[in-house]
Amino acid sequence: MSALPPQYNPKDVEEARYAWWESQGFFRADPDPKRKPYTIVIPPPNVTGILHMGHALNNTIQDILIRFARMQGFNALWVPGTDHAGIATQNVVEKALAKEGKRRQDLGREAFLKRVWEWKEQYGNTILYQLKRLGASCDWRRTRFTMDEGLSEAVLEVFVRLYEKGLIYRGNYIINWCPRCQTALADEEAPRTETQGKLYHIKYPILRQGTGDRGQGKTTPVSRPMSPVSAFIEVATTRPETMLGDTAVAVHPKDKRYKTLIGKHAILPLVNRKLVIIADEAVDREFGTGAVKVTPAHDPVDFQLGKKHKLEFINVMTDDAKMTNVPKPYEGLDRLDCRSKLIVDLEQQGFLGRIDEHVHNVGHCYRCHTAVEPRLSPQWFVKMKPLAEPAIKAVKQGTIKFVPARWTKVYLNWMENIQDWCISRQIWWGHRLPVYYCESCRRRQETGDRRQAKAQRVSRPMSHVSEPGVIVSKTRPERCPTCGGTELAQDEDVLDTWFSSWLWPFSTLGWPKKTKDLAYFYPTDTLVTAQEIIFFWVARMVMAGYFCMKRPPFTTVSIHGTVRDITGKKMSKSLGNIIDPLEMIGRYGTDALRYTLVTATAIGQDIFLSEERFAAGRNFANKLWNATRFVLAQDGIEKYRVLPKAGKVPGTFSVADRWILSRLQQTTARVTKSLEASLFNDAASALYGFLWHDFCDWYVEIAKHVPAEQQPATRAILRHVLEQALRLLHPVMPFVTEELWQHLRQGTTKPPVSRLMSHVPISIMKAEWPKVEKRLIDREAERLFERLQAVITAIRTTRSELNVPVESRPPVHLASPQAEVRMFFEIHRPLLQQLAALGDISVEAKRQAVRHAAAMVVDGVEVLMPLEGLIDPAKERARLQQRLDDLTRQRAQAEARLKDRQFTTKAPAEVVEQTKTRRAELQDTAKKVSEHLAVLQGM
Repeated sequence: MSALPPQYNPKDVEEARYAWWESQGFFRADPDPKRKPYTIVIPPPNVTGILHMGHALNNTIQDILIRFARMQGFNALWVPGTDHAGIATQNVVEKALAKEGKRRQDLGREAFLKRVWEWKEQYGNTILYQLKRLGASCDWRRTRFTMDEGLSEAVLEVFVRLYEKGLIYRGNYIINWCPRCQTALADEEAPRTETQGKLYHIKYPILRQGTGDRGQGKTTPVSRPMSPVSAFIEVATTRPETMLGDTAVAVHPKDKRYKTLIGKHAILPLVNRKLVIIADEAVDREFGTGAVKVTPAHDPVDFQLGKKHKLEFINVMTDDAKMTNVPKPYEGLDRLDCRSKLIVDLEQQGFLGRIDEHVHNVGHCYRCHTAVEPRLSPQWFVKMKPLAEPAIKAVKQGTIKFVPARWTKVYLNWMENIQDWCISRQIWWGHRLPVYYCESCRRRQETGDRRQAKAQRVSRPMSHVSEPGVIVSKTRPERCPTCGGTELAQDEDVLDTWFSSWLWPFSTLGWPKKTKDLAYFYPTDTLVTAQEIIFFWVARMVMAGYFCMKRPPFTTVSIHGTVRDITGKKMSKSLGNIIDPLEMIGRYGTDALRYTLVTATAIGQDIFLSEERFAAGRNFANKLWNATRFVLAQDGIEKYRVLPKAGKVPGTFSVADRWILSRLQQTTARVTKSLEASLFNDAASALYGFLWHDFCDWYVEIAKHVPAEQQPATRAILRHVLEQALRLLHPVMPFVTEELWQHLRQGTTKPPVSRLMSHVPISIMKAEWPKVEKRLIDREAERLFERLQAVITAIRTTRSELNVPVESRPPVHLASPQAEVRMFFEIHRPLLQQLAALGDISVEAKRQAVRHAAAMVVDGVEVLMPLEGLIDPAKERARLQQRLDDLTRQRAQAEARLKDRQFTTKAPAEVVEQTKTRRAELQDTAKKVSEHLAVLQGM
């Protein structure tokens, strides 16, 4: 193996190392009854996706967990795959068609679906290739797709099972309708955002006594032109265009303002339709005027009022939000154009009251961000409350745990107030509903409905009781089981994308078949995901797991935060603040990207990123690289591979030797505990502190100055500590650790190259996770060496602050009343001289009287460093005074920011905390500069 180059170049390593890992089958896992499994299923990215920082964070965390588990001896499986992403993928292909001047309707369903499959084959695996660049160690043999044959079978199976248990039904309900995507959306797919709008007050004339019927049946136009009216009832609405579908006006039964109007009728302006005035406690007396228009086909609250009071349901919008079933002047207008025209017409005819500015929550499509339209529509639903019961119990009893724990409350709150799930979508790409309709049965049903409607003179929403002529089957039926008819048509709708992905933890392992994989790897262990899909996906997987498998799909849910820019804004193309992970990999390397993401913040907290932060990860890799070059450069390093496996630490080991071995044990314990608790930033930070500071800055430097008799022990420790530390770091930074491992396992890089080390695993991936050796924990050595560190650091800092020339070797006087402390510094005088660049060192019981000396007290040890002849006092006084003035000004600025409520309440918490830390640092530094100035005053 060639020698390590002077600097680490990720481009020379990453692609080749990943290909080698794959070729060796290191990512594979198969059932093995002799080993304990550890399983993760990837949150399947959309086939339309390309790697963004959210993906990078999510999959880095998963890869850390899976590599950690492998090294601990688990049979670790990470199942990869992609989601068909119904609406998103259909939109992409439709946009491509639009460039050709075509619509999907021009192609027809089959031809369009062929185009989508062709697109998927060409582009659908892009993100999987990008995940490989991230170092994702998935078992790629097992890559699944939510519309592959096996998962499609699972979807059909669960649909039929739910339907047979009465948990799937078809009903005419108010749903969220996206006019752009022209499909229904579940509540979670139409998040509500605060929107600035208007509240329109509209006057509805009161129909005078004796004009028309007072009954509450079907609303009809007034039979003759309206007589002049003397009274109005004023309603308030944010969506005046829906008034064209009004079938009543509602007031609160205890509202004294309208007590005398209950049961009377109003006239719908511009339409001249008679509306009954009803009383219901659902009306909010404080909203608007306390009287509300009732549009049962276009509002969820009004829908319930319509059912309760047996009102007519009039749908006044088409699929693309154009007006229909309305007076001719408004027919065919877009809903917003209709709103504008209505306001003008209402004002001209004297029906418009005041218009108020009004902030309200409006649902928007999660894909195209179009404002959704609440709309009465026949859709398929899943009854969720029965499914939610075991899923709630599992979290309350601790069978499933959320990390951080605060998300438990969020999950339970949603589950305990869960609504039925609208699962049908009016698109073509996806799992088509396994529902068939018998035309013969439907014709008979429609005849009966017409008779009933004629008798009752009212339109009712469809019941969710099973309908005649509806057949649910996993295979295409040839005949209707009710009438034997052959006129069968499959439902045109497809299932919500989440209906396939809620089965992901077990369908990817073979369900509904009873496979060996399913028996061995299910339940899975950890789910890593983002907070925004707790409802979309996490909760539904738990419900599906208990319904299909009678067991939870996972035991731990690790929730990470959102990746934002350094100012706290969410990354988006429109803001121009996106940081491309692939570009960062190209500039800094994959390990730098991974390290930066996991050290940026605590688990569950949002991450604030700037490109500059990735340099720290690159520098860390280079620091480790250079330390390994030093270790490999030691003569005969291949001879020093292991430490004694038992018994006391050899007497030849110095305090520094014992200290670094003890620190290694402490670091091993902390990293292991942190990874087990999903505290990834804590684990990575502990490794950084140990490798950069303890190992590289201190022990490697000490190793350069040890006497000949101590070199064998030092070299053995160098190699041992580096090997163990590389294992600990591997889950976070897999590429650089593997490359360095390969050089270490072949010993020295100097010719002749030594033979392969038979006792060292072929790959760091196959190496055992380090165990804490309690015999090597040495608190006394840590205490003693930390005192030496503190003295050296204080001397170095003072030299720097006072501009003592680097090439000078100033004398130092140490004083301590404790004999053992003096003995320690006597023994380590050569080391102190080397690491602090000192001349003569005296060690006394009492402090000497030394003029013009910088004085320090470190851990009870007095340190004096004479300055005479080393610096220009006048020049240094001027420089330090200038620095003190700068520090004072900066501290005042920090104080001002922290007193500004705009800053403390609106800035990200991390930024506020950084400002507080900065203020404290400035105060400490100013104090030290003042002390140095005092020393220089007499010179």
